[in-house]
Amino acid sequence: MTLRAQRDGEARELINEFLGSTHVFHSVVGDVIEQNLLREATAGRLTFPQLKLLRIVALEAVHTISEVAAFLGVTKAAASKSVDGLVRRGLLRRAEGKHDRRAIHLSLSPQGKGLVAAYERARDRRLAALFGECPAEDLKHTARLLDRLSARLAEDRAHSKEVCHQCSIYFRERCHVRQLVDRTCLYLRHRSRRRKK
Repeated sequence: MTLRAQRDGEARELINEFLGSTHVFHSVVGDVIEQNLLREATAGRLTFPQLKLLRIVALEAVHTISEVAAFLGVTKAAASKSVDGLVRRGLLRRAEGKHDRRAIHLSLSPQGKGLVAAYERARDRRLAALFGECPAEDLKHTARLLDRLSARLAEDRAHSKEVCHQCSIYFRERCHVRQLVDRTCLYLRHRSRRRKK
């Protein structure tokens, strides 16, 4: 039975229940999986925004400040300040472009790679334990449902086709939201422009 077949009050209650559950899940993922696990895996040496920055650089070895800013949803100045801090700490490397000295290319240092790898190993162990008893079909169905709902919401959100939904460290090359609605991922758009140069 669809929600349209429900009485208005019942439908509203079901929707609120679903949204409440997704909000709690999002909060728990942020607090337990991301923040606590990050503290454990990196001995408190990284904040989650710093991990996000390292993770986006790790996806492909070379990035510009503009690409980092677009993916993180911050200004170029804020992205530059974050990059400067991670370069000073020896977690990122910065180099001038070969053909354009104004272009700044980023890559992970060995120490940065080690911290990202430590977090990913710890996360994979924790998630395998947490989700190990879940039926695979339930996870696939829930993921598809959330992607469809996200796509429907994205259609109403903005007229621009360039809307980043902040997949963060869970970046998927084959984003189902991007496939369901005519949207362009800012990270992929910047990467595509660089390849055309």
